[in-house]
Amino acid sequence: MDNDYYSIDAILAENQKIQCTFKADIPELGYLDGGAERDIKALSKLQLPFWLAPMLLYSDYADCTVPNPFNQRVRNALNAEPRSVKLSGLVGSGGPLVWLRSNDHGVDDYQAKDLSDVLAETFKQRLVDIMDQAQHFGALGASAGGAGHGQAGEDFREGLDGTERELFALAQESAKLTKQWYESSDKAKR
Repeated sequence: MDNDYYSIDAILAENQKIQCTFKADIPELGYLDGGAERDIKALSKLQLPFWLAPMLLYSDYADCTVPNPFNQRVRNALNAEPRSVKLSGLVGSGGPLVWLRSNDHGVDDYQAKDLSDVLAETFKQRLVDIMDQAQHFGALGASAGGAGHGQAGEDFREGLDGTERELFALAQESAKLTKQWYESSDKAKR
């Protein structure tokens, strides 16, 4: 995430925890576990910040496991019906799309490609609904009337990850502006 230095999403994604299993005893780093131990023993499992994982992997001190939000069960659900999975709760702030942007996410190349393919397909399939809902709620604007429409929009947005929410907001604003332009140009013709 070198090119995302000022991105809040990138900062939050890098602070996600990833489980690492140490292959050897590591002296003087027991404080990473937060306990009273002075050293990290071989086969110890620790939840470490995402940004620390690549250093441990490349130095061959530890192996990192794929985070639970990307386990086979979730990938199967995403492959079956991507629109039914609430991405907002998978990885935390920002969601999986932000988390996977990094090239150093602690998984091997095959896993990274597989995760990337699943998330790209998920994003493509969900994008149609995102744009459709954004156009619908954007066109309603202030004429929506009751709270029912607002609640439906909120329920839909709750399942979106950070990137999808940004796209939703942009498309909704675009729909509002298009409607305003159309209404103003229609009045000018009369």
